Amino acid sequence: MKEKRRGMGMRLCMIQILLSCTISGCSDAPLGEIQVDDSFIEVQETTENSQESKEEIIEICVDLYKEAAEQNKIADLEMIRSIVNRLGENGYPAVDSRNQINMTEPEKVVEFCEKVDAQEEAEITILEVSYLGGFVKYDLHTKDGNVDVVRSYYKYENGDMYREVTGSYQAEYWNYTKEGYLMFSGVWFSEELYALTLSGVEEYTALRVQPLDEVYREMSRKYLNSIGFERNNMFIVDWSEDDFGDLNFYDMYDILYPKVNDQYVPYVEDDNLSASEVYHIPKEEFEMVIMKYFNIDSEILQSKTVYDSMDSSYEYRPRGIEEVEYPEYPYSEVVAFKENNNGTITLTANVVFPFAGDSKVYAHEVVVRPLENGGVQYVSNRIIPSDDNYNGTWHTPRLTLEEWEELYGGE
Repeated sequence: MKEKRRGMGMRLCMIQILLSCTISGCSDAPLGEIQVDDSFIEVQETTENSQESKEEIIEICVDLYKEAAEQNKIADLEMIRSIVNRLGENGYPAVDSRNQINMTEPEKVVEFCEKVDAQEEAEITILEVSYLGGFVKYDLHTKDGNVDVVRSYYKYENGDMYREVTGSYQAEYWNYTKEGYLMFSGVWFSEELYALTLSGVEEYTALRVQPLDEVYREMSRKYLNSIGFERNNMFIVDWSEDDFGDLNFYDMYDILYPKVNDQYVPYVEDDNLSASEVYHIPKEEFEMVIMKYFNIDSEILQSKTVYDSMDSSYEYRPRGIEEVEYPEYPYSEVVAFKENNNGTITLTANVVFPFAGDSKVYAHEVVVRPLENGGVQYVSNRIIPSDDNYNGTWHTPRLTLEEWEELYGGE
């Protein structure tokens, strides 16, 4: 059922170039008579025909949104769960936008995917409840193996729900994965957006269709998603308490400092982008953050960083513009675990990357040590070898000391 991705970025660029050329004089048509591609006209017609069930859906869940707003629980997991389940009770396949709640009516989605594969004609509505006070309504129609998507976003505000934006596209990528995810993407258009930008927006959707044990979800949230993949390599390299390998403790300091001190890291980059600030963090302060989550000796930590023994401090350089990452990240999803005799837990997790349309970029094993005070220490990470593993293309490593000195002249 898996299809090859067909150059969405190039298609978007060509649309932008073509339309910009039309406006700037490559066409004799006046601005008010610009000719738009027939496919865009079809998109608008499809959009207009996708609103039939909106009032019913709003009536089903608007009281729950009112309750959530009154209790200031719009983003509360259990409140989101109640909305998802209410929609399911009324026959709609529904899931939350973070894939933390089992989809309702999953068999309907599986049946639709089978008809896509068989190139039969079918349609379905899937609802994705967000944590921002609203939901996305996907109206999907398939024929001859192609899938047309009408995407409508509904927002709750001041006691009512209203449609904020609607757009349409034909899925450039469509895949119901063996891990139980429906993943699709394409360039979607809306009247509002098109009037402003004369272009579309690429969208990457990942909906978990098959259920997952709630214990696995809780472990993902507690041990893995609290670290994540943004600006760190903790879950993309092999390391252990016996050999910390290439684990970057400066990145870990950035992530763990707010958890320990309940505030952002105060050591920020220089306003002058051509320069870079260098801080000296007192030994006790730096080690307090790292050692709360890692069982590591001071001497080993010093060997993995730049340590100044003269004033007992760790040199620290904030990430600069050269170390910026593209803001699309995967997440780990626990699919199995084992409690070990020494009190640790081995978690087996798949790395899900919606931006790449991949529900298993790779799998990894993370060993954690739960502490009596409710905390946790991270013991190891191991990438499970496989020919299908992909590299962590989202990650930009922190500059090495040599790279930093070459770039900033050691100043």
